[in-house]
Amino acid sequence: MLGLGNVLMGDEGIGVHVVRALELHTLPEGTECLDGGTGGFVLLEPLQSADRIILVDAAADGNPIGTVTRTTPRFSRDYPPTLTAHDIGVKDLLDVFYILGGEREVVLYAITIDPRQPIRMSLSAGGRRPRGSVAEDLAQS
Repeated sequence: MLGLGNVLMGDEGIGVHVVRALELHTLPEGTECLDGGTGGFVLLEPLQSADRIILVDAAADGNPIGTVTRTTPRFSRDYPPTLTAHDIGVKDLLDVFYILGGEREVVLYAITIDPRQPIRMSLSAGGRRPRGSVAEDLAQS
């Protein structure tokens, strides 16, 4: 489980907040929760060595705030609109992962947030609701 986002930007860091909440659950043996932060190619090795890949990230996709969309992006064009510099890194990361022979399906939980927020290290009320529900769903999957 790889949570992505910048925790200094409020809800933009929701992916990291979800994996932190997930770590409080009893998870199947061998499950790792990684704080991917703002991503980049440093995340290629954990993706290549994982048996199952689940990403959690914020999206600015026009859906109502708090909407959780589960997708299986195969290439960067399949990745929903995100908000900060990690946008390019994660899209490129997925492309390189598959080009280098990555055969595992990547599951992405994209959580719609309001991109117009103040800089803060905590989640808004709109971000706290899906954080808990996504963590619960992932802990049971």
